[in-house]
Amino acid sequence: MMSEKIDAVTLEVMRNAFQSIAEEMGVTLVRTALSTNIKDRMDCSTAIYTGDGKLIAQAEHVPLHLGLMPSVITETLKIFPSEQLKEGDVILINDPYISGSHLPDIFLISPIFYEGRLVALAANIAHHIDVGGMAPGSMSVKATELYQEGLRLPAIRLCKEGVMDEEILRLIQKNVRTDKEVIGDLYAQLAANNVGEDRLKEMFSHYSMDYVIACIHEVMDYSDRRLRSAIKDVKNGEYKFEDFLEGDGITEEFIKIAVTVKVDNESMEVDFTGTNPQVKGPNNSTQGVTQACVFYAIKSLLDPEIPSNDGTYRSVCIHAPRGTVVNPNPPAPVSNANGNTAQRMADVMIGALAKVLPERAMAACTGSMNSFVIGGIDPQTEKSFSYVETMGGGQGATNGLDGMDGVHTNMTNTKNTPVEVIEQSYPLFIKSYALVDGSGGYGEYRGGMGIRREIEILSDNSVVTLSTERQKIAPWGLFAGGNGKTSQSLLITADGKKTPLSSKVTMNVEKGSTVILKTAGGGGYGEVEKRQQECIEEDITSRKIDQMEAAENYNYQ
Repeated sequence: MMSEKIDAVTLEVMRNAFQSIAEEMGVTLVRTALSTNIKDRMDCSTAIYTGDGKLIAQAEHVPLHLGLMPSVITETLKIFPSEQLKEGDVILINDPYISGSHLPDIFLISPIFYEGRLVALAANIAHHIDVGGMAPGSMSVKATELYQEGLRLPAIRLCKEGVMDEEILRLIQKNVRTDKEVIGDLYAQLAANNVGEDRLKEMFSHYSMDYVIACIHEVMDYSDRRLRSAIKDVKNGEYKFEDFLEGDGITEEFIKIAVTVKVDNESMEVDFTGTNPQVKGPNNSTQGVTQACVFYAIKSLLDPEIPSNDGTYRSVCIHAPRGTVVNPNPPAPVSNANGNTAQRMADVMIGALAKVLPERAMAACTGSMNSFVIGGIDPQTEKSFSYVETMGGGQGATNGLDGMDGVHTNMTNTKNTPVEVIEQSYPLFIKSYALVDGSGGYGEYRGGMGIRREIEILSDNSVVTLSTERQKIAPWGLFAGGNGKTSQSLLITADGKKTPLSSKVTMNVEKGSTVILKTAGGGGYGEVEKRQQECIEEDITSRKIDQMEAAENYNYQ
């Protein structure tokens, strides 16, 4: 009855109020964090939920994080039912088989009470630069079981009724290489949840509790109606696509990811039957990650402006067969799935729906988050360091728009770490950082260019982990558009010896060595004959292609 009194204007005001709370939480987390991975790269996400775990609103941060966070809340509330939560409690979790992510992603969940009643939850996720394991950064491509990837924390109370559990903090400190940054980032996460709690309480006090809750449910119902309407506009049918990962870090055998998307009036069914079984290396995707990729692709193609909340995906059903690379059995390693397998799932979803939504689809992007991790002992401080970065690449072209150059795409939305910050914070020297000319796929609309980063290592016995993709299988173009250029990795030792690297490697390197990573470009869209002459000339002027490439690929005179 209360929802009948909520007019459209008021509902939009309230929706934006919920959204602003999540955004302010994110700003707090970034501004109070210690690690460059959070304060500079913004590798974190924030959201608010109802007391029973339904998503209210989330900040526009990392799509992968945001898509899997609802499943984290659901699973955590099975361990800590609402009636067991107390005011001042904070739940910490990073177990991928509960949280759905990988071990470096630590979640903090804070129950919010108002007038003695559990009314909401504030939650965030932050990628920590180390959580132990066999290699700095906790994402070794050589891990064959989860236990090798780092400290595994089930849902535990970090704070109990407002009191920090110092024993848990000491446990974490002694199991990570970069304890100062990790503990500092945990406090930043606490601060973010505190802001969410304060703002929601202000809202409850300004309006009545029942009115705010009614608005929450009405916003959810609105999102549900809106997505169902968008699905209804898609032609009924089954749409299939498959693509491959280039090995799991242990072997270089291709790993197939297959999807069938069935559209039936106002609902969608997504089925990954036909996908390869889980693999030995750490490219297995938990069900939470798989769910996030599906939701991202559907929202992006059908209606990107739909408010993200619990109602958004009520009409979507996902089947990910157990024991496959998109829903593994524990203790399969999972650390690199976020960066690689997730991106390939986004690709196959977009590839399938391109058959029915060609005017909205995007050619394949760089295809990986291009993880670049270097760790060791800083000779100046004599303490452990862990540099964690994900590199952008070329965005796929779309109908009417060239792909962007050197950006994070699909499941990731982080920033880069400025060169000055890297050199100030770590024993590293950036020898070059540039776009890879000519790496975008040709077509009526050109794919975006990849990135080249060349890093010299200034510490002894450091460990480097590279986890990339699209080194063998180029990012595909759409509707006669050309493929983007593939990625490349290279090691140059201090004595000048050059060694090409596979797409996934964890290795020890000596001081003076240089590692070069070139990320893949994006695929092109449409026939090259249709590209406008002024666009070709602009590409030449801006050195995105040269005269020879223009003549060869566009017949430009």
